[in-house]
Amino acid sequence: MNPIVYITRRATFSAAHRLHSSRLTDVENAQVFGKCNNPAGHGHNYVIEVTLRMPMDPRTGMAMNLVDVKNTIEAQVCAVLDHKHLEHDTPYFKDLPSTAENLSVVCWNLLKAHFPEGSLHEVRVIETENNSAFYRGE
Repeated sequence: MNPIVYITRRATFSAAHRLHSSRLTDVENAQVFGKCNNPAGHGHNYVIEVTLRMPMDPRTGMAMNLVDVKNTIEAQVCAVLDHKHLEHDTPYFKDLPSTAENLSVVCWNLLKAHFPEGSLHEVRVIETENNSAFYRGE
């Protein structure tokens, strides 16, 4: 039996956003999101960590070549979100608040079909050194 291992690759992208929900009034948005509800938006240097759960190939000693993981993240997430305003320049946050939580789910959905079925274990989005969210497809 080949051991099941977890491998993680990090990537970074920069994006602007505004925390705002169409389900709340302007007053409620200001109360809930505070300065992050600024109509002009603000930006982050995001870090994304993608973890795969896969059997290790005994011939190579790898679960998957990390260069392939890197290239997939770059093509499916970074190329789509880097240097974009999440609400204005992408279709994903037109009606969805661009919280780290929602961003982790969006990134999961962008990546899922590009890895072997069932291998995507976790997508973590680090918004600041103090704030992160992760999604495991649940």
